[in-house]
Amino acid sequence: MSEKFLIIDHLKLGYKGLFNAAELYNVIASWFFGKGWDWKEAVNMERVTPEGIQIHQVHEPWKSVSDYYKIYMRITLNMIDVKEVEVEFEGKTLRLNQGEVRMTIDGYVVADRNNFWTEQPFLWFFTIISQKYFFKNHFQKFEAWIKGDVEDLHDRVKNYLNTLTLMF
Repeated sequence: MSEKFLIIDHLKLGYKGLFNAAELYNVIASWFFGKGWDWKEAVNMERVTPEGIQIHQVHEPWKSVSDYYKIYMRITLNMIDVKEVEVEFEGKTLRLNQGEVRMTIDGYVVADRNNFWTEQPFLWFFTIISQKYFFKNHFQKFEAWIKGDVEDLHDRVKNYLNTLTLMF
């Protein structure tokens, strides 16, 4: 079984106001595709209530950074009480969403991404020794990589949401 090392634990972003749910999804997806990450949408649920639409999404993007390591994120996106509203901006009528957005990002470094070295006891022992003494610099490099990418994505989403706030 591959070993996951939690590097970023629950980096949170909260926003309440006007936004475009489809554009928010595109901002996140385009960031990953632009950086060369692979993408898996683990959960995509939508529930209609009298207060509005409740949207729950879990995205699990990953990137293989070496033959042994991969970096991995888990993004939980909750949109609460989302309602469609019409807003007039510069003489045009725009259809936007109003509600609350809560996003949580976890960042991981996964060792033995192909589960090869952990199947036999001797190989597992060899892996532990190798990680501790020989590949420590590699791990630190990938740890810094996932930290930078998580912060970059967080800033991109925060800037997108704050840009909408400044417009209206």
